[in-house]
Amino acid sequence: MIHKQVVLTADLVGTVVFAIEGANAAIRARLDLLGVLVLSFIVALGGGIIRDLLIGATPPSAIRDWRYPMLAFVTGLVTFLINTQIEAVPALLLTTLDAAGLALFAVAGAEKSLDFKINPFIATLMGAITGCGGGVMRDMLLARVPMVMVAEIYASAALLGAAVVVVGRRLGCPPALAAALGFVVCFALRITAVRLGWQLPKIG
Repeated sequence: MIHKQVVLTADLVGTVVFAIEGANAAIRARLDLLGVLVLSFIVALGGGIIRDLLIGATPPSAIRDWRYPMLAFVTGLVTFLINTQIEAVPALLLTTLDAAGLALFAVAGAEKSLDFKINPFIATLMGAITGCGGGVMRDMLLARVPMVMVAEIYASAALLGAAVVVVGRRLGCPPALAAALGFVVCFALRITAVRLGWQLPKIG
């Protein structure tokens, strides 16, 4: 029961954080209210929907559980209504919230995949997909190169956080402890990468 609550809490909090990010991206792209709500939903829930379809958790939680779409849409609407206040929020705080959302989703994705008896390697990939999938879909809809391909270490942070969860569970750590460790590792790596400008090697 406690384990399920850990996954659910991480999923719901991550939904709110990423819905704010999706709404902000839509507002910056000058989309109307419907566009803001659509991007809020996609960024908040797209990665989880992809994960659930791949691991056979159907219908996906974002469709089965009314709390997910409600949180995404309400958060998107509130963000739209108080946009001027959000614009005044320091960029570092928004980056911190994004890193927290990434870590929460990476942890939740790995935990849920393990619950469905997915092998450890694929469970790690599912954690990264949960964290990054919505952002990739957002960037595709906005006709730009997905941020995870060019930003400071992002998907790699999600992969590492999910891997920590998987290894921790394999070593017999309580699910809550494994989730906490995975969160800290993913969050710390993402924030450090942003502050120091770390990127994976690339040509040119």
